[in-house]
Amino acid sequence: MAHSSASAGDSPPPSSPDTTQNNLQHFFVLHKASEKLTCSWKARKRLDLSPTKLKPEKKEWDERCLRMEAFQLVWSGIDSTIKDVLRNMNARVFNDIHSWVRDSFNTNTIKPFPPPSPIVTHQLFTAFLLTKNMEFVDDFLTFQELGLFLKSHGCHVANLSSFDFSPNNGIAGCLTSLLRQFLMRTFDAADMSILASWYSHQGNYGSPVVVIINDMERCCGPVLSDFILMLSEWIVKIPVILIMGVATTLDAPSNILPSNVLKKLCPCKFTLGSPAERMDAVVEAALVRQCSGFAVGQKVAIFLRNYFLNQDGTLTSFFRALKIACVQHFSTEPLSFMLGQLLAKEDSKSEKVVKGASEILLHARDQMAEQTDIPIAHCLTELKRLQMVWSSIVLCLYEAGKCGKIQLLDLFCETLDPDIYTSLASDNPTGIGESLATSLSRDHCMLEQDLSFRKGQTICQVVRKVRDLPAALLCQLLKSWEVLTVDVPEIHHKVKELQALLKFEGGSCKPDFTDVCRRHTSHSPVKIGKSQSINGKAAILVDCMVRYFMRPIECIQCHEIVCFRNVEKLQSALIGDSRKRIQVDLLEFHKILRCSCCSRSGNIPLSSMPDTSIVYTLAQEHGDLINLHDWFQSFKTIASQPRRKGGCKLKQSPLPKRRKEVNESENRSEASIQARFCRAITELQITGLIRMPSKKRRDSVQRVAFGL
Repeated sequence: MAHSSASAGDSPPPSSPDTTQNNLQHFFVLHKASEKLTCSWKARKRLDLSPTKLKPEKKEWDERCLRMEAFQLVWSGIDSTIKDVLRNMNARVFNDIHSWVRDSFNTNTIKPFPPPSPIVTHQLFTAFLLTKNMEFVDDFLTFQELGLFLKSHGCHVANLSSFDFSPNNGIAGCLTSLLRQFLMRTFDAADMSILASWYSHQGNYGSPVVVIINDMERCCGPVLSDFILMLSEWIVKIPVILIMGVATTLDAPSNILPSNVLKKLCPCKFTLGSPAERMDAVVEAALVRQCSGFAVGQKVAIFLRNYFLNQDGTLTSFFRALKIACVQHFSTEPLSFMLGQLLAKEDSKSEKVVKGASEILLHARDQMAEQTDIPIAHCLTELKRLQMVWSSIVLCLYEAGKCGKIQLLDLFCETLDPDIYTSLASDNPTGIGESLATSLSRDHCMLEQDLSFRKGQTICQVVRKVRDLPAALLCQLLKSWEVLTVDVPEIHHKVKELQALLKFEGGSCKPDFTDVCRRHTSHSPVKIGKSQSINGKAAILVDCMVRYFMRPIECIQCHEIVCFRNVEKLQSALIGDSRKRIQVDLLEFHKILRCSCCSRSGNIPLSSMPDTSIVYTLAQEHGDLINLHDWFQSFKTIASQPRRKGGCKLKQSPLPKRRKEVNESENRSEASIQARFCRAITELQITGLIRMPSKKRRDSVQRVAFGL
C-alpha cells in the first residue's frame, strides 16, 4: 500500500549541509515529506491517532495490549492442548513401531565385522503406516514426531518426502537427502559407499537405520522402486528399515511397485487413528472441556464442521479456521481481554481488570452496552460454573453416543443450539428441583412421544440408544457418568441411584431393587418406580440432563467475553473474496491509515495518497483497456502537485539557494515519478487487478476486476 518517493535503482545525489537539511523523503513511507520538518512531523503523528477510541496516556493499562496478551495466552493453551492430544493418540502406535524396529533389527542384525555370511537374506523390513488421510498436510507433523520419537530411542532416522523421489532428480536426489541427514553435510557425488563407511564407524553400527518415506503414493514409482532395490543390495552393510506412509488403502503398494520390488520387502502393517477420531479428540479437549475458556457459538461451530468436511477432513484446515476465529474474537470484542486475565489467575491484575471493565462496559456493543450495572465478578463466576456443567452434560451424551458411533463434532454443534434450550426451558416454568422430580417420574412412553416432536436429532438418537443398551454396556456407561458428573451434584445423585439398581455378580449385572428403595427413602425425594426398566430410567435421566442443565454458552449472561459468534467475519477471512478486499482497501485506504487529509478529498486523488491507490483510483476512469501513456500522464500530474496542509499553501523561500534546490529536484522528478508509477503498476499486477500488455497491444494494460 505504501509508496516510495524514488526508484530503488536511482542513486542518491551527493549530500551537502544545504541539501541534507530538507531531503527527508526517504524517511517517510505513507506520506511524502513536506518542505518543513515541523509540518511533516505533525502530519505523521496525526496518522497514528484514533480520536474515537484513543484513551488518555495516564491510564495504567492499555486495552489493546491486554487483548493481544490474552490472545497469545489463550491460543498458546489451545495449541499446546491440541498437540498433546494428537501426540497421545499416536503414542501407542509409535511404541508398537519402535518395538517392531528393535525386533527387526535384532532378527537381521549384521555387523560389518567380521564379514557377513553369504546366506544373508536381502529383504528389507518395511512398515506400512496407514494414515487414512486424503491430504498429506495432516500427516507431515505426525511423521516428524515419529522420527523424533525413534531418534530419542537410539535409532538413526532420515525423513524423505515425495519431492525427493521426483523423476527430475532421480535416485540421486534420494541419496543426497539421506547423506545430508545422516552425515550432516552435502556431497558432490552421492554414493551408498559413503553411507556404508559412516555406519561402520564406532558408535553408529550398533543402532538401526530407519528411513521414513512420508507418503509413498505421491512418489514417482520407478524412482521409489530403484531406491528399494538399491537398499536391498546394501542390506548386508547397512541394516536399513523402511517406514512408508500410505494414505488410502494397504493395497496401494501393490499398485505402485512391481512384483520384483515387492519381493524385496518384508511388510508389517500399522494404522493411525482416523481423521474423525482425531477430530473428536481435539474437539473434546479444546472446545468441550474448554482448556482455555474460549468458546464459539452454534453458527460458528457449524461453519467449522462444514469447513472441516469440505477440506477433505483435514485437521490443519480446522486448526487454521479455529485460530482465525480466536483472532477475530480478541480483535473485535472489547471485553475479551478479561478472558486472558482470568486464565493468568493473578489477583493484582484481576482487580485492575474488574475495575477497568466498568469503563469499557459504557462503550461495549450489543447487550453489554445496556448492562452497565452488572457485577462483573459474579457474572464471570456464574459463567464459568455453567460452562463446566454444560461440558459435563455434553461429555455424558458423547459417552452414551459412542455405542451408536455418533461423532462428537455433530453432537457439539447441536448442543450449542440456543433454540433447543429455549424451547425446553419454556416448557418448564417451575424450578429445576420440582421439574426434575416430575420428569424423572414420567413413563418412557411419554418420553418417546416427546422425542418425536423435539428439535435435535442427534440428542434424540442418544436418548434412544441409552434405552436400548445391554446391561453390561449400561453399567459401563453409568460408571463413566459417575466420573463426569462429580461437579454436578443433582445429576450425580441420580446416577448413583441408577447404579444401585445394578449389582455385579461374576461379571454380570443384576437389578437390586431392595437397596435402591432404601437409597430413595434416605437420600432423594424422587421415587423411581419398579415398573420401569433401568434402561428407561437412564433414558429419562439423559432427557433431564438436556432439559435442565445443558445451557448453551450463547444463553448465558456475559457470554460475549469468551464466545465468538460472528460467522460472517470468519467466513470472509477464510473463503472471502480476496480480490474484492484488495479493491476496497485500495480505494478506502484512509480508513486503514486513519489519514484525515485524504479522507476529506473523497474520490479525488491527492499527491499524499499511496502511489498504488492513486494509480488504481485513476484506473476507475477507464474501461477494459487502459492506455499506459495516458495513465502515466494522469499519475504524473497528481504526483507533481505541491503538498498542502489544512488548505494553506506552502510558502517558497525567496532565497536563491532554496530556488536552486527546487530546480535540482525538478530535474530528477521525471525519473522518480516514472519509477514510482512502474512500482505501483507491478503491485496491481501481483494482486491480480490488471493484466500486463500483450504483444499485439504493447501500449495498453487490461483490467481484470470491475466493480465491488
